[in-house]
Amino acid sequence: MKAIQLNVGSMNERRTLNLSSNDLILKVDNLKKHFPIKKGVLRRVVGHVKAVDGIDFFIKEGETVGLVGESGCGKSTVGKCIVRLLELTDGKVLFKKDGKLVDIAKANKSEMKEIRRQVQIIFQDPYSSLDPKMSVQSIVSEPLKIQNIGNRQSRKEKVIKLLDSVGLSKSQLKRKPHEFSGGQRQRIGIARSLAFNPDLIVCDEPVSALDVSVQAQVLNLLEDLQEEFNLTYLFIAHDLSVVEHISDRIIVMYLGKIVEMTESDKLYGNPLHPYTEALLKAIPVSDPRSLKVRQPLEGSVPSPSNPPEGCNFHTRCSYMKKKCIEEEPELIETKPNHYVACHYAKELNLEEYHT
Repeated sequence: MKAIQLNVGSMNERRTLNLSSNDLILKVDNLKKHFPIKKGVLRRVVGHVKAVDGIDFFIKEGETVGLVGESGCGKSTVGKCIVRLLELTDGKVLFKKDGKLVDIAKANKSEMKEIRRQVQIIFQDPYSSLDPKMSVQSIVSEPLKIQNIGNRQSRKEKVIKLLDSVGLSKSQLKRKPHEFSGGQRQRIGIARSLAFNPDLIVCDEPVSALDVSVQAQVLNLLEDLQEEFNLTYLFIAHDLSVVEHISDRIIVMYLGKIVEMTESDKLYGNPLHPYTEALLKAIPVSDPRSLKVRQPLEGSVPSPSNPPEGCNFHTRCSYMKKKCIEEEPELIETKPNHYVACHYAKELNLEEYHT
């Protein structure tokens, strides 16, 4: 079995993980997405917004990887780069196709048409992602029609099965999106993403626009579908409480970079980065009798067009020292399979998450 390497530590260091290429479905290597800032009559480029600034991670087949961080940290940009709704500035997105890892970023039009059958996305807003003029049948069958799969009758039968799998009925085929609730609209979006029986689905904050009571239903549905269709998820969210039970591993992003990456239970039970600790403290308390007090993180995310020197998080970190201002920390394996970008990760005694 071929060993897989993940870029952690210094720029010139490559650390070999105990992982076979047969286990992987996706490997992201030095992914960057910089948006140009243009000014003046001639629209000259005067700078760049570094939405994603050189990140590395992998996803194994059948697992759910949570990607979390505040709004503006670059997590949704990562998802859109993976499905190539955005072109990469630099880096590779290696996806397992026919037993081999192929670079999505370099795929031509015909190759991307094939890849899109295996890599799908569920969007954040279940209303704006659906055409209000189209019926449910047309929305869910459209991908099949574009790819010239089946005839009208077979596509209709496929749609009926997909709707049934997400908890909707045949009687709703002719309805338009505005006739459904937010949760039902998201179920339509999920059904559409399943049309090709994909291997990997990027879930771009699929429950953030829904009521709390509906969020649990959709999360349970996604877990059931994962088992039924043998799916792999990259689950993007801004709230660590949402990804707690659905994720096998969690990646924490801040200002375009990964600051912590490990198994879910390790992250909640033993966070090693101050930003992760702050996110855990900011989780809302559901039990009114609980003595736990929610502690929102103060300040705002710095501009990605002009990130701070040294550690990106030092402007909001309560553990900040001089070294944090002067030197950028490297993402290193501080504990087995626990990667952290913090100069003092081994010294800090951070608070674990208590429900």
